Amino acid sequence: MRNYLLSIIMASAIVLSGCTQSGKSTPVAGNADKNGLSDAAPKKQEPVDSIAYNKKLAVLANGDTTGRWPVKHLSYPMKGAILPYNRIVAYYGNLYSKRMGVLGEYAPDTMWTMLRKEMKAWEAVDPSTPVIPAIHYIAVVAQGNPGKDGKYRMRMPAHQIDSALTIAKMGNAIVFLDIQVALSHLKDEVPLLEKYLKMPHVHLAIDPEFSMKDGSLPGKKIGTFDAEDVNYCSEYLADLVKQYNLPPKILIVHRFTQGMVTNYKQIKHHQEVQMIMNMDGWGAPYLKYDTYRQYIFREPVQFTGFKLFYKNDIKNPPHHMLTPPELINLRPKPIYIQYQ
Repeated sequence: MRNYLLSIIMASAIVLSGCTQSGKSTPVAGNADKNGLSDAAPKKQEPVDSIAYNKKLAVLANGDTTGRWPVKHLSYPMKGAILPYNRIVAYYGNLYSKRMGVLGEYAPDTMWTMLRKEMKAWEAVDPSTPVIPAIHYIAVVAQGNPGKDGKYRMRMPAHQIDSALTIAKMGNAIVFLDIQVALSHLKDEVPLLEKYLKMPHVHLAIDPEFSMKDGSLPGKKIGTFDAEDVNYCSEYLADLVKQYNLPPKILIVHRFTQGMVTNYKQIKHHQEVQMIMNMDGWGAPYLKYDTYRQYIFREPVQFTGFKLFYKNDIKNPPHHMLTPPELINLRPKPIYIQYQ
């Protein structure tokens, strides 16, 4: 495992030279403007049907007998929640770089042909769970260059984020905007994306790997987020949902080491926000299974995700990227699947 983690650090997705610059959306209550925002006054939303929700959670737990899954004592989400009624299959990347994932590596038409193929594979292994496509776009990218403010991150310009939304619209997909803060802070980055996060089909992801709280340069070591950071994001999203009568938001947190997320038991939950702890990191199947078991299964938050790398996962023996029939047997079953 140590060699695996070291290899992840050395082969991190950080863009050091790749940048050239220094599903279905759920309708909202009330009348919507061109951005999908409601003009109705905030109103109390109703929770989902608890019986149907619990049945889906039991299926995801996949026979777990440890008592960890499903996660207990959480409030039911509001109506319009995507999870656990659907599985999300996402393509990840940045439009400035072919090195960070499928999203920037292929032309949109080609990418959509590939993504639809993956969606069909997941529908085949779990026909009872509809698949929603997602575009997972890195909107704030950790850098090797300090930039004018010395924060070692680049905020993507609005026209690039708009392009990601346009690509998502091609396949009626939801969107995740991902943040790699580097030496910046979530409180300085998340509000700048509010224009997009107010849209009912746009959600948030945060990457602890590049959160360098000790001042280290991104990519030199693995960073960290605390429950306090996660709570800031979930509270921010919950406030948007209540203010604009939006369907519940999804918050994704990437993780592949113990230290990437600290004090997980102090993570707070809101009816307006659904959380996914996404198993990041690349390697041979047994290493990925071990990472999932150690850091996702043993520290339950709410829902789980699993990341697959088309190239890095097959670098070493047995040169095999895990498949939907293999992953559907995990405990718990991942409800979010990300391809890079």
